[in-house]
Amino acid sequence: MSLYWGVLIGAIFASLIGQVLLKAGTGDGTGSFLTQLFRWQTVIGLGFYGGAALLYIIALRRIPMSVALPCTAASYIVIALLGWWFFGESLGGQKLAAIGCIGLGVVLLASA
Repeated sequence: MSLYWGVLIGAIFASLIGQVLLKAGTGDGTGSFLTQLFRWQTVIGLGFYGGAALLYIIALRRIPMSVALPCTAASYIVIALLGWWFFGESLGGQKLAAIGCIGLGVVLLASA
């Protein structure tokens, strides 16, 4: 695996961590938007998103955008599972079928 693919994987993981932290920053859903915005989870989550963007820019130096961006869709699979595990979000048959389609598409693109 080249360095740039490793960087792309790092960008995907940083984005995942950021997404989970942003969800955690919503708390119980009460309070103002400003309260949510300045919770430690939200602030750190935004930092992870920024880091993910920087890593993605590095990955784009050698990986075609037509391959790199669709590969980030792998995060949709993981985030659906994390939402189910940590936040009790539903995972019905339709969602699982969609996750399977996304996974197949990512594998096809990454192997092209």
